[in-house]
Parts: sequence; C-alpha cells; structure tokens
Amino acid sequence: MSDMRSDIESVILDQETISQIVRRMGAEISRDYDGKDLVLIAVLRGAVVFMGDLMRAIDVPVSIDFMAVSSYGAAAKSSGIVRIVKDLDIDIKDRHVLIVEDILDSGLTLKYLMKNLSSRHPASLEVATFLWKDVEGKQAAINPKYVGTHVPDAFVVGYGLDFAEHYRNLPYVGILKPEVYS
Repeated sequence: MSDMRSDIESVILDQETISQIVRRMGAEISRDYDGKDLVLIAVLRGAVVFMGDLMRAIDVPVSIDFMAVSSYGAAAKSSGIVRIVKDLDIDIKDRHVLIVEDILDSGLTLKYLMKNLSSRHPASLEVATFLWKDVEGKQAAINPKYVGTHVPDAFVVGYGLDFAEHYRNLPYVGILKPEVYS
C-alpha cells in the first residue's frame, strides 16, 4: 500500500472541482438556513473531510455533531443491517438538522438514520450529500435536499471515502481499480 495513487483507475473530481462544489453547496445552505438554528450532523467516518470543508463554506451560525453507523463492515456492499455505533451528544429537538453525508448509494442506511432522528422532533431534517451514485435501474431510498455532484456506479475513494479504511486522505475523488477490491 506504499503508493495509493497506483490503485486509482482515474481521477473523477480534482481538488479545484471539489472546492467549487463545496462553495456552491455552502452558499445554498447559508441562504436556506439564514436566521435558523442549524445543526450539521456528519456521518462518521467518511463525511468528516466534507463536513470540515462544508462548515467553513457556510456563513450562518452552525452547531455540529457526529454519528457513527455501521452497515458495511469490511464488505464492499452494504449489508442493509444498520447499527448506531456513536450517537449524538446534543439535543436536536426543535432545531434544523442537516445530515452531512459523503456519498449516497442505496440510501437505506440514511433512510434508517432519518427515521431515527425524526423521532427526536427536529424542526426540520434534510440531507446534504457530497456525491450521489448513479445506480442504473435503482431509485435511492431518500432524496437529498443538497447534492454536490453525481458519480458513476463505480467504487470511488478519496476525500474521505475509503476502501477498508484506506484512501480517505487522497485530496481528490478517484475510481478504485477493480483488482484492488475484488
């Protein structure tokens, strides 16, 4: 694993493109939540890089918190079984909650998470996802309010996204070579 870059088939989002996407999303969120009590909730661990950049691109007051859920384990595909590994530390009742996700695939984990969080009676509950994977013939279980960009149905890593906890620190998003994960 000495040179992670050699495992990348192609770069689909470079650093400048990522920066432009985050600035656009930050401006949209700032406009929509002006004057509201906004809480950003990052889903660990993948969303932490995006969350760090996104919160700096938002120019209205925000609180942040983190949740960790497990649905993948060491597998490349979601098991569909979700468990909360780390819950919120703050109360979200009557607050505007925006779940910050790195990538939306099937949306099943997120659907579970939204059901769980809505039972805590936030003023509103929406999703901002950096990437939305286009899976042919499949409709995601949820529709995010904010979408950075769409990506092909390929194994993408970098900018917080991982395979077996590696590649998160790449400054771009790239498609992982199939021989690495198969």
